[in-house]
Amino acid sequence: MELIISLIAGAVGGNVAGGIFKNINLGLLGNSIAGIIGGGLGGQILSMLGAGGVAEAAGGADIGAIIGQVASGGVGGGVVLAIVGIAKKLMAK
Repeated sequence: MELIISLIAGAVGGNVAGGIFKNINLGLLGNSIAGIIGGGLGGQILSMLGAGGVAEAAGGADIGAIIGQVASGGVGGGVVLAIVGIAKKLMAK
C-alpha cells in the first residue's frame, strides 16, 4: 500500500513540478514517468530511514504515515523530474 501511495504521489509531484518550472517540463507522460520513478525512490528512502513500518506498527493505515508517504513521493517525483529535465537540456546543447 505504501509503495502505491508513493508512486501516485510521485506522478503528481512530477507533473506539478513540470507545470511550475516550464524549462524542465517533459510533457505529461515524461513528467509522470520521472515522477513515478522519483516517488518510488523517495518512498524507499523514507522506509530505509525507519519510517516505513509506521502504519503496520500502529495497527493499520496511520494518517501520519500516509502523509509522510505522499510528501516523500511528491518531493521525490519533483526532484527526479528536475534532474532529468536539466540533463535533457544539457544534452540538447
